[in-house]
Amino acid sequence: MKMLNPQQKPRLERRIVGSTNRWRYPRQPFLGDLLGLSQMCKAANIDFDEVLKNPDRLCFSQIQKIFPENLKNKTIQSGEADVILECLGFKWELHQPQLFQSETLAKLYLMGLARGNASPEKEPMKILQAQRPGRSREQRPVKKMILSLKINDPLVTKAAFATALKNLYMHEVKMCLDDVLGVLAAAHILQFGSLFQRCVTVMMSGLTPSTIKNFYLAGCKYKEEALTTACEKWMEMNLVPLVGTQIHLRKIPKELLHKVLKSPRLFTFSEFHLLKTLLLWVYLQLNSKTETFPMYETVLMFFSSFPKNCSFLDRDVGQNLIPLFLCLRLHSITKGKDLEELRYINFFPESWLVRVTANHYHALENGGDMAHVKDLSTQAVRFGLLFNQEYTTHSKVITIYGFFFEIKGVKHDTTSYSFHMQRIRHTDLECASAVYENTPISLRAERLVTYEIRAQTLVDGKWQEFRTNQITQKFGLVKPSCKSQALKIQTVGIPIYASFSFIFSLS
Repeated sequence: MKMLNPQQKPRLERRIVGSTNRWRYPRQPFLGDLLGLSQMCKAANIDFDEVLKNPDRLCFSQIQKIFPENLKNKTIQSGEADVILECLGFKWELHQPQLFQSETLAKLYLMGLARGNASPEKEPMKILQAQRPGRSREQRPVKKMILSLKINDPLVTKAAFATALKNLYMHEVKMCLDDVLGVLAAAHILQFGSLFQRCVTVMMSGLTPSTIKNFYLAGCKYKEEALTTACEKWMEMNLVPLVGTQIHLRKIPKELLHKVLKSPRLFTFSEFHLLKTLLLWVYLQLNSKTETFPMYETVLMFFSSFPKNCSFLDRDVGQNLIPLFLCLRLHSITKGKDLEELRYINFFPESWLVRVTANHYHALENGGDMAHVKDLSTQAVRFGLLFNQEYTTHSKVITIYGFFFEIKGVKHDTTSYSFHMQRIRHTDLECASAVYENTPISLRAERLVTYEIRAQTLVDGKWQEFRTNQITQKFGLVKPSCKSQALKIQTVGIPIYASFSFIFSLS
């Protein structure tokens, strides 16, 4: 009999992996046998790249197989808990099978088992195997242990943490929208994947002007791309018609606002509406004590009160806002009254206003040709209609460089809609002399226009988008040449955000 050196370390158990009879040490999975590791991951249905980043995923996946998902809804055989979790100043009694839905609790539990056994590299899995369904608990009783978890995230309240733990035992625990942010944070700390994704789903369907800021920041904090993308898309549609009319506009982060302003899908009634929304946002940033939504006239007076020696954007306080206002298409603002307001508030640098005015003069002298506009998706003149449930038809008249167009939406039945634009004569307008008294009128029989019509609506938490191609067409004053191609859609979504983008092409 061969005598063993008392100081010699016991050999690690070895495991045969793959058809080539290769050896690999289970406790050291990355010592050269990546092919074997890949095969093991494939058999266990685990992502190989994820295991390379986090070796504990392999062990955790095996443990989850010992405690299948159906244990979650089974009645606990004994009222006595296996674990006492100390967290947030409370003691929470938990049972072993439920622990392993949370990677964080599973790791704490395994560490506790390892500390209390002589062979820590083997004992946790053996004890867990003894606790498999159908095996007698008398084989290897598990002592009740005390685990401690420190949480520094201020979003995690005691109520939110309790809700997260309750989800270990029950499916579909009801969550109030006011509490979901804390539950999301708790699920992130617990590494409770199914609960985390359920919170994300609840948040994506609960976006409002009051929740958009916190939900977006949570998506950024926890790197949940689906949530941040949902927030951005929701803001693209609702910045002007909804958020821009409420005090919650003040809370919109600058980063989110910039992304939305750069998006070609951004919905606005007109460029001037978008400008007013942005001015209101700046006003609210500078007047943090304002508790009510300000009148637009108040905003104009505020900016016009600054000394006239330089524009607001040229001042120190305005320098970091320039990227936001560069996203605006100021050349789309053509009404004389609106242009006078821009000069009155002294907000934009003089060079910006001179360039806008020069482009307008050039276009008017050339029959409306927009020589300064090249790209439809980033530079086109844009207008929008918000088609609500009560409408059967909804339209608006727009005028630019002496040409008059009607943009229109029609509801044909409960799920069928169409949107188009049509050139009209100025004499066909009601109260034309009063409304368009200082508006130039073009007598040109035809106008070459490149345009696109887009409609978007939310259905079951997902945005549906419909659009025409980019179409170039000569618009006359009589049918059929006066009417654009129609965008016809089928949807159950409401409201519908219809956008009309166009350029007066060179004749």
